[in-house]
Amino acid sequence: MGIRGLLQEVAETYDANAGSRRDVVGQRVLRGVAKRADLGLPSGLFVRGYGGQTTPAATPWIGVFDPEINSDAGKGLYLAYIFSADLLTVSLTLQQGITHLEERLGRGQARQEHLRRQATRLRRAIAAQRRNGWADEPELMHHADRPKAYEAASVIARRYETAALPDEVGLQDDLAHAAELLKRVHTADRLWWYEDSPTPLEVNYAPDGRTVSERDALAGFCPKDSSDYIANITARQQVKKRHHEALIESFGRHVVSCGYVPTTRLVHPKDLVLNRMNEGSSTGDEWLVEAKVVRGGNPTEAVRQAVGQLYEYSHFLYLERKRPEPYLIGLFTEDIGGYSDYLEQRGIASIWRDGEDWGGSPRAVEWGMAR
Repeated sequence: MGIRGLLQEVAETYDANAGSRRDVVGQRVLRGVAKRADLGLPSGLFVRGYGGQTTPAATPWIGVFDPEINSDAGKGLYLAYIFSADLLTVSLTLQQGITHLEERLGRGQARQEHLRRQATRLRRAIAAQRRNGWADEPELMHHADRPKAYEAASVIARRYETAALPDEVGLQDDLAHAAELLKRVHTADRLWWYEDSPTPLEVNYAPDGRTVSERDALAGFCPKDSSDYIANITARQQVKKRHHEALIESFGRHVVSCGYVPTTRLVHPKDLVLNRMNEGSSTGDEWLVEAKVVRGGNPTEAVRQAVGQLYEYSHFLYLERKRPEPYLIGLFTEDIGGYSDYLEQRGIASIWRDGEDWGGSPRAVEWGMAR
């Protein structure tokens, strides 16, 4: 049948007034999309159909995912064929996930504005690859929050009239082009997160204006306040704990006595960077520190997060930029037990708070940062 046949079938059978039961024809078509083997998708991609669960979707859609990038429609980047509410058009769009933003931004205007800002930023990565006939946003012809969020979340879109769809070759060509754009945008998005600039949802702290000097080892070390604070996000307030910042501050002051210069200013998204001073000048070596709070006495999640972030930052912020690879340190609020050996085997030193002192793995002890 191919993509063309599937889009025609959805346009002809879907009825938002018929409910969301499995026996409704349009719903059955969408729910069966994932099992179809006749769509001729570009290699590696897979699809899912969405027609709503308890409430029928005003604008049904088919998600197209690259598992190397994302498999979750609620967050991240993916492709989607989204039908307008009147089913007269369907748009192939490069989408941002919208559901994960509901807790922080709600479902209304604030979320739409955030998504639109992000889409504008991501669009720069594919400006030179845009083709004629591609627009920024689809027109979904519905006033509800979700269709409006889909419109705002679109990085780029190609609209088709369902009564005059291009032939299968044309649709496949457009999908292959969109899949390449998805890879470009994903790469740009990852690199953007590693730039030294704040995100729209981040609570920031004003730097104190000091610069690093040989005489002041703490000049570039400006840890965030470790007291609880209230972050105003949209119309809501969230109380956040700063055990993470307290850990960084305490450790940063400790390593000064060990002959290191800690830096937190202008190193976002890195938690902490260490350099060793040798006779008044830097040795050129750099230690990348990722701090994690161990919760409930179980270090598993903290270790997983530290490993992922250290490897990602090392790759994107150092290797990709032709910079010397840093030494890696996982910093924890308490002893991580057997995970210390696990990290050592992967080239990551571990350091943890031990009362008034600092315990650590063999690498950390060798560097003089822990006992």
